[in-house]
Amino acid sequence: MNVLILGANGFIGSNLSEAILAKTDWHIYAIDMASDKLEKCLGNERFHFQVGDITVEKEWVAEHIKKCDVVLPLVAIATPMTYVQNPLRVFELDFEANLAIVRQCVKYKKRIIFPSTSEVYGMCPDTEFDEEESHLVTGPIHKERWIYSTSKQLLDRVIYAYGKHHDLQYCLFRPFNWYGPKLDNIFNPKPGGSRVLTQFIGNILRGEDITLIDGGAQKRCFMHIDDGVAALLRIIENKNNVAQGQIFNIGNPDENISIRTLAETLVQMIKSYPKYADAAAKTKLVDVDAKTYYGSGYQDVLLRVPAIKRAEQHLGWKPVVDLETGLRQTLDFYLQSA
Repeated sequence: MNVLILGANGFIGSNLSEAILAKTDWHIYAIDMASDKLEKCLGNERFHFQVGDITVEKEWVAEHIKKCDVVLPLVAIATPMTYVQNPLRVFELDFEANLAIVRQCVKYKKRIIFPSTSEVYGMCPDTEFDEEESHLVTGPIHKERWIYSTSKQLLDRVIYAYGKHHDLQYCLFRPFNWYGPKLDNIFNPKPGGSRVLTQFIGNILRGEDITLIDGGAQKRCFMHIDDGVAALLRIIENKNNVAQGQIFNIGNPDENISIRTLAETLVQMIKSYPKYADAAAKTKLVDVDAKTYYGSGYQDVLLRVPAIKRAEQHLGWKPVVDLETGLRQTLDFYLQSA
């Protein structure tokens, strides 16, 4: 199988590429603007990498969509601060650039595995989000943080329509707070410049206090990247066509904790690393309201729990990495290389 990964140097792309090379005989054709997360892949004869921007290298992208059996467009902006500060950039990349990829998959009759997001559920009141039953609810237009959610949701709907009316072969997967090695740069000091886990780790290592938006009462279900990659490998393999036309929540409903609890847990765990114990001991948790931190365009939800019965049924998959084990592995990766 020839697999095209657009955005291979990202968190999901780099971990997925390593797993494909280690566990299958598939060839990967990949593009991204950097390769710092791909050190274990670059020397492999089955990994064919191009440095480039998908919005510029359009001929390369079209050529490789023709060449490959399955396409994973993993290029996207996925940091909430950017949704509020630069919403048009989010729309241009996350929607417009990816719409072009979707249309080429239709044109060349290629299978697409598209990363939707848990954010499409928005402020859905359900205690557990179901892929086919839960309503997708977002806030008013002036709450710009929803531009990411609605860009992804519209692409979900476009892909579904192309599948129904033009026989596009597709699968949509919705990650719920995946974390692990290579998530973000923990030394990015910009507030909101990375996702919550790496933001907190960076705060502690830099000797900063941890800022908790609205007290950190929001709960999220965190899932280790190894579990996510395991699901993706089954989707790509598509044995007996189990993933065709499906939408899968890929998350761990058993690891549902508040953002405050995550911060407290990280502080305690990092105290066990002698090099950073003093910094962790001095870290304070500071509450701030969302408007002060993000601006008036932000809005949040308190609960985001995935129903995963469809993934269990169709893929024979379920998460196996518990949060303590996953966080320890993640901290080992970042702190031992820092």
